[in-house]
Amino acid sequence: MLFSVVPLLSMFTAALHEQGTSPSGIEWPANPQWHNFIDAWQVADVTPLLISSILLVLGVVPVGVLLATMAGYGLGQLRVPGGAIFFVLLLLGLTLPREATIVPIYYQIRDMGLLNTKLGLILVLIGLFMPFSVFWMRAHFVTMPQELGEAAAMDGAGAWQSFVRIQVPLAVPAMASLALLLFLWTWNTFLEAIVLIDDPTQRTMAGALQNFVGLHSTDIVLLNAGALLIMAPTIVAFLFFQRHFIKAMISGSVKG
Repeated sequence: MLFSVVPLLSMFTAALHEQGTSPSGIEWPANPQWHNFIDAWQVADVTPLLISSILLVLGVVPVGVLLATMAGYGLGQLRVPGGAIFFVLLLLGLTLPREATIVPIYYQIRDMGLLNTKLGLILVLIGLFMPFSVFWMRAHFVTMPQELGEAAAMDGAGAWQSFVRIQVPLAVPAMASLALLLFLWTWNTFLEAIVLIDDPTQRTMAGALQNFVGLHSTDIVLLNAGALLIMAPTIVAFLFFQRHFIKAMISGSVKG
């Protein structure tokens, strides 16, 4: 916790100093400059990037969680034919560096006519996050007793009814934690955004920090204020979902 809190506290105190100064360590200023956060917001032009990031999150997270949950259920509970081979091929996606795939992704999106569009970036991010997402949800469904599905089948429920009425309610912690991870990854997306979208105002919040550094590379105060503004939504999201995240992390050991 100290490794996480101390840097944030240092950034927060530095962001309250006089602009143009170089704060060192954790030092509360005699006259806190709260307007630095407003100045950083305006200088970095955060508003359009905030809207862009929100739209991107709304497009990636729900679809990613839905597809991963359905795939994880199929691989973990239904034991579909060829599922093991498909799962191994899917895991190979975790071994590929994102930097190595960006060039072929660029040409594929260009050939699809989706370059410089939100839809193109959303599809790319869903695809890039899917190997881990399916692995995460499959790990949950594998721990679910097969007797649940058998009991549902004896009551006349099909695979889809068993999935919606029994498996999904039990998978809420895993789904919530996956949604948190997808939110963090989407919010912090930088490489795919700058490659696939030319308009800087249509990229992500991570791009705001890059633009800010280019404009004010020597103003440590505004740099810290801008970084805190960009990090704030991810911190709030983690605090909101942390209980589900921890519950999903330990559920396997509890059931084992």
